[in-house]
Amino acid sequence: MTVKFDKLLTILQDMKSVVLAFSGGVDSTFLLKAVKESGIQSLAVTGYSETMPESELRFAEETAGSIGAAHMVIKTDEMLNPEFTGNPRNRCFHCKDELFSKLMNIADEKGFNRVIDGSNADDLSDRRPGRQAALKHGVRSPLIEAGFSKDEIRELSREMGLPTWSKPASPCLSSRFPYGIEITKDALKRVELSEEFLKSLGFNELRVRSYNDTAKIEVAADDIERLLGRELRESVINKLKDFGFKHVTIDLEGFRTGKLND
Repeated sequence: MTVKFDKLLTILQDMKSVVLAFSGGVDSTFLLKAVKESGIQSLAVTGYSETMPESELRFAEETAGSIGAAHMVIKTDEMLNPEFTGNPRNRCFHCKDELFSKLMNIADEKGFNRVIDGSNADDLSDRRPGRQAALKHGVRSPLIEAGFSKDEIRELSREMGLPTWSKPASPCLSSRFPYGIEITKDALKRVELSEEFLKSLGFNELRVRSYNDTAKIEVAADDIERLLGRELRESVINKLKDFGFKHVTIDLEGFRTGKLND
């Protein structure tokens, strides 16, 4: 992988200066570290809206700071776009279109040559409407260009001591809504509070899917039995109802990323 990392550094150095779409996830953190090591001028930008948990924003800020990177947070307005809030199957396109439009403007205003993102080679075989937005705006994906898979990124991140090497995937909160169910600010907050509560109980791999007034909880298969324990189950039900859900269910198949794309 040393050859791939050297290739990545060369790709970045050829760009001279970049604005990086930085979420604080596994891929964009690894890419930010590589950008820093390349020595080029850079600015990491995190787009924040109601679709991003506050805990993820704090983590992104802390991670960028630990790498020593220039970082800024901007407000994105996808929640004002009915083509996004209506939650069609290409929902992610509208979100990324909003983000990349703003990043392109920042790059133009501040004199950066390129806007880049953390898409990796595995993303090419997955359903990624947001990828179309990147292509629309001419956003480059150095990790794809260098041929990095997710597993390789995690392994090198571990070797580099990055805190994200074992971080679970954390897509935006809008991914908790089955296509066609409207995304609202109140519903996003319910999901955010519910997932933060479950994390506080020690559940790491989880999703709270929002079916209007019904919550469907997904946890790792090995954690289902613990969640079904009477005392804990009643505590979770009561808490999620406090957050605004009327009904609370548990998915007995367990957590699986991308389940709503089936």
